[in-house]
Amino acid sequence: MEMLTRNRRLRSSEAIRSLVRETSLSPNDFIVPLFVVEGKDVKEEIASMPNYFRYSLDLLEKEVKELWNSGLKAVLVFVKVPEKLKDNEGTEALNADGLMQRAVQTIKNAVPEMLVMTDVALDPYSSYGHDGIVENGEILNDATTKVLAKMALSHVKAGADFVAPSDMMDGRILAIRELLEKNNYDKAGIMSYSAKYASAFYGPFRDALDSAPGFGDKKTYQMDPANREEAIKETLTDIEEGADIVMVKPGLCYLDIVRDIRNAVDVPVAVYQVSGEYAMIKAAAEKGWLDHDAVMLEQLTAIKRAGAQMIASYFAKDAVKLL
Repeated sequence: MEMLTRNRRLRSSEAIRSLVRETSLSPNDFIVPLFVVEGKDVKEEIASMPNYFRYSLDLLEKEVKELWNSGLKAVLVFVKVPEKLKDNEGTEALNADGLMQRAVQTIKNAVPEMLVMTDVALDPYSSYGHDGIVENGEILNDATTKVLAKMALSHVKAGADFVAPSDMMDGRILAIRELLEKNNYDKAGIMSYSAKYASAFYGPFRDALDSAPGFGDKKTYQMDPANREEAIKETLTDIEEGADIVMVKPGLCYLDIVRDIRNAVDVPVAVYQVSGEYAMIKAAAEKGWLDHDAVMLEQLTAIKRAGAQMIASYFAKDAVKLL
């Protein structure tokens, strides 16, 4: 019998491939991570993240305008806190005139329509480099969540549209939601790092913010990379506590988790393509071992195909130029 079905017919030209393509990327898919530092006229390249920079507030304004003009509509803000302002309680995180709060105001003044998300965790502010308050070598959960809630409130007061708790403390979403509601910020959103794994891919990010843990590791609060079902449990709990968006972090090694969560929930799912993923592509491309743009787009497409509705990625600017 002669073959009747030939699947290659639908691959025979770029035109037909485009028509039947199941997954596509657009500028609307991306959240741009931004690193902010004190100073003026500062644009520092991060050594372990080639072509990615820390910005002082004056240059942050210019960068945000460029992002908006390129079609990128959301940013996720991180700050590099001076060492002299760090302590065990994250006191500087609550400063209404702190770097994060001023960064939010700068972005909103530059591009009022830009969606501003802020990192909520103590590690940039901690003298120990951990995401929570430390006592006798232990990261305290409940004492930390109280500070995180106040931190989130201060970001929203400064103008943040969404807060993004990245700490993985139990109960922090509920604590944040209740405090926001109590202060009549019911329109403020929460994008929770619901399934954040204790990954080895975070190294360059910690270089960017000088936030590596001063002792031990983060395995008592971030998830075990070997666990799958736990991610569903964590995510459902966050949604029940008031999260509007849930996130899986890192990206490529956890695409099975992304699909599991996408199948289990009715809220948007985000993925953070992390610094180590970025650095590996950059390093291999510099060696001439792979095609930078092709691999970048292939990985981003894989993340979206797995179920992500938005991707926080250091490649966002590069990707939209190609798209």
